[in-house]
Amino acid sequence: MNHKNTAGTATPPTGSAVNPQKQRKGLSRILHATRYSWAGLQAGWNEPAFRQECVLALILLPAAFAVGKTWLETAVLAASVVAVMVVELLNTAVESVVDRVGPEWHQLSKRAKDIGSAAVLLSLLLCTGIWGAALWERFSL
Repeated sequence: MNHKNTAGTATPPTGSAVNPQKQRKGLSRILHATRYSWAGLQAGWNEPAFRQECVLALILLPAAFAVGKTWLETAVLAASVVAVMVVELLNTAVESVVDRVGPEWHQLSKRAKDIGSAAVLLSLLLCTGIWGAALWERFSL
């Protein structure tokens, strides 16, 4: 439960109800955060779309070094691939939260999932456009 302070803004509760991760400092916080991130990647691996994008990344990330003429081109090619994977993970997170709220159909649940799916589509289109332009520039003429 949040409490109001004298300024009228919410302050987090104190005591044992606080997330222990918030109490960690330094290397301990980094190690725990790394474990949580690894668990997130493992959870993402259970999604077929994320696995497909990982396989594609295994091909495209090394190819970025062959296609890119400069370090900046290589970085943009690689970043566009990684961006697709990031957006896919965020979309999976949204879908998980919506499913956690309840399995019944609701317009806002559908909207959230559709918006997440649209974000994935836009990231894929951006990646395709960047790679298409780079390949055209590299191998045409």
